Amino acid sequence: MNLKRLTTGGMIAALYAVLTVALEPISYGAVQFRVAEALTLLPFYLPEAIPGLFAGCLAANLYGGNGPLDVILGSAATLAAAFLSHRMPHLWLAALPPVLINMVVIGTLLSWLYSLPLWLTILQVGAGQTGACFLAGIPLMKALEKRGILKPSGVRDP
Repeated sequence: MNLKRLTTGGMIAALYAVLTVALEPISYGAVQFRVAEALTLLPFYLPEAIPGLFAGCLAANLYGGNGPLDVILGSAATLAAAFLSHRMPHLWLAALPPVLINMVVIGTLLSWLYSLPLWLTILQVGAGQTGACFLAGIPLMKALEKRGILKPSGVRDP
């Protein structure tokens, strides 16, 4: 990993953590909507976003997460979703791993932590992730493409 990629990953980590912490009232708890999850589509374009998102989620969860299990499982879920998003052939498909993985992992964790019905927490997390990834993330990525900040969908560096 060269210095440019390392720096980019670090900036993504910082942006994820800052967005999550700055929007603390909606980022943590039994019902949460993490605006920073819109960034989980970046691995589709940038492989350096994979460790960046992991580090950002880890930092955000260390700050205000739901305890050690959330730090470990939440960060691992973000890492897995980022890796899978990077491997997807299309941006719309790249939005699915963060939604599906977090629905199951975070939904299950929140159900256990808050003694809520599993189906309810899975649906709540799924709704939040769908909003962040499909309603915010895809338009954000398209806007970054249009401005020349990201290469258009399907164009990848070797």
